[in-house]
Amino acid sequence: MQVSFACTDHGLKAPRNGEHSKQNATSPNTTTHARARFRTVALIARSLGSFTHRYHHNLKESTAKLTGMKYRNLGKSGLRVSCLGLGTWVTFGGQISDEVAEQLMTIAYESGVNLFDTAEVYSGGKAEIILGNIIKKKCWRAETERGLNRKHIIEGLRGSLQRMQLEYVDVVFANRTDSNTPMEEIVRAMTQVINQGMAMYWGTSRWSAMEIMEAYSVARQFNLIPPVCEQAEYHLFQREKVETQLPELYHKIGVGVVSWSPLACGIITGKYENGIPESSRAAMKPYQWLREKITSEDGRKQQSKLKELTHIAEKLGCTLPQIAIAWCLRNEGVSSVLLGASNPKQLTENLGAIQVIPKITAGIASEMDHILGNRPHSKRDYHH
Repeated sequence: MQVSFACTDHGLKAPRNGEHSKQNATSPNTTTHARARFRTVALIARSLGSFTHRYHHNLKESTAKLTGMKYRNLGKSGLRVSCLGLGTWVTFGGQISDEVAEQLMTIAYESGVNLFDTAEVYSGGKAEIILGNIIKKKCWRAETERGLNRKHIIEGLRGSLQRMQLEYVDVVFANRTDSNTPMEEIVRAMTQVINQGMAMYWGTSRWSAMEIMEAYSVARQFNLIPPVCEQAEYHLFQREKVETQLPELYHKIGVGVVSWSPLACGIITGKYENGIPESSRAAMKPYQWLREKITSEDGRKQQSKLKELTHIAEKLGCTLPQIAIAWCLRNEGVSSVLLGASNPKQLTENLGAIQVIPKITAGIASEMDHILGNRPHSKRDYHH
């Protein structure tokens, strides 16, 4: 199960001295057991008051005057999230020092980010501890959660809250890897979490559209609380679910999307154009699955397409990662895109994708689709 947390502006302490604010290192096929437990997304919603209009909840999208960050409703709920979030699945407690982790958090926060993703399984819980320590040190306000059967949901969330030094979280995401737990129990447990004040909303992670609809139906049948959002992988080479399955749920029942891996585990950065650099993630032993993916026939075709997309990025005056992230944000059902970064320079570059969004006109999007050749067939166009 996954957890998300956010803070409303009334609980956010003012920054001091000018301060402002997925996968594991193993193959997706080997992370089922770990992901069956918890993931946490922290939302530091200081943006709700100081950066947006007082009546921001009536807007589809608002922009922070000081940073340019855009804020969107989480699905059709009243919760506002920054359109770019920061993920910690690879770096926090792993490849970088606590000092660099704090630098990354600070850059993100000062850029208007209020969504931070972590998990119980990241570095054995160390990522949550690091994240919580930074939030406490900076006097930022936040929330979190976790679990899948009722016991794991309740106890897991309490454990995450304790590590994060928080009283509650705004959003909890349940990762549907435990197919043995009846849907009714999951929905009842998530409703209990909300009723007990440990979270304000709940969402799903890596669920099928059918499972999400089942959860919604169960909630309506027993007068329980339905999910408001789904976490899903979404990038230039992974489009089917977010573009054809989830839009219908967004328009019918208000389920939005928090997408992850916008650069496809680094594949879309362009660094694998001429092979696998020794210092790259794909060169590491735990990432053999990624190395095999890059060197496969499909991987080589993807690199060829990325070369063409690079020309479009240059024409727009941006980088390949920036246009890839901005492309994800064009989808109207996407509330936020979770970013991953291992150094301040990379994070700053990726945050710059916000400025690229208006540059991706219908014509540019069509040109990108032509290069990619993988646009899913759908009944309607769900892009702006």
